[in-house]
Amino acid sequence: MVASALLLTGCTAAGPAESDEPVVLTTFTVLADIAGAVGGEHVRVESITRPGAEVHGYEPTPGDIRRAADASLVIDNGLGLEGWFEQFLADVDAPRVEASEGIETIDIEGTDRPNPHAWMSPANVEVYVENIEAALAELAPEHADDFAANAEAYRAELQQVQADLESGLAGLPENERALVTCEGAFSYLARDAGMTEHYLWPVNAEQQATPQQIAGVIDTVDDDGIRAVFCESTVSDAPMQQVVEATGASFGGTLYVDSLSEADGPVPSYLDLIRHDVDTIVAGLDG
Repeated sequence: MVASALLLTGCTAAGPAESDEPVVLTTFTVLADIAGAVGGEHVRVESITRPGAEVHGYEPTPGDIRRAADASLVIDNGLGLEGWFEQFLADVDAPRVEASEGIETIDIEGTDRPNPHAWMSPANVEVYVENIEAALAELAPEHADDFAANAEAYRAELQQVQADLESGLAGLPENERALVTCEGAFSYLARDAGMTEHYLWPVNAEQQATPQQIAGVIDTVDDDGIRAVFCESTVSDAPMQQVVEATGASFGGTLYVDSLSEADGPVPSYLDLIRHDVDTIVAGLDG
């Protein structure tokens, strides 16, 4: 076993050269993609969770701890999203940045806890980019100009997505500018686009909607004449299909929130994810 371990170590050293760039470790794939866009070739960005994984209740592995020990910077979302994160960081010396710091938060309905899904607003992600840029510039000041240029280009992309959302909704009557989803993960997107938000259950609640919750959404869709309803990719859309059947509204499509897909999937980057969601929402509500 010792000989095999030494041989493996030797092969690793003699194989493809390890990158000399500092390692930036993020809690989930959305943050990794944003950090990679800002950091460019000057950092090596990794995500603790894999594409398609649920970040809320993730349980770190010993391998995750070892990766964190080698990180030069750790980026988390904050706002209570990663309940497992504080214990994870107990033995990690790398500096840490909360990407959401400075966001004007919205509380989860019925609580005094902030809704953690701040990245679902392109306007909020401009704040994420600013925080990440500052952290990277402190980590590798010799590349600060490149980080700033990358951040500026990325903000321009975000602003275009926000503009497309607003222009797409502009022709709808006010009562139809409503976003109805399974989970209340779109509070920030709705706020920043001037929409009302309705959902079957709030953030981090049980994924099985109650008859009362379904009935309440049915009444809202009927009363406001909402044309389409939606559901997230990580939960069953069966309860929302009951709303469709009862109201005659169409099922507008599947929305992505907590994770990117694999590279060959529908949302391999954050910009792909938010554009997909914006396009799906606008097309559904516009009929």
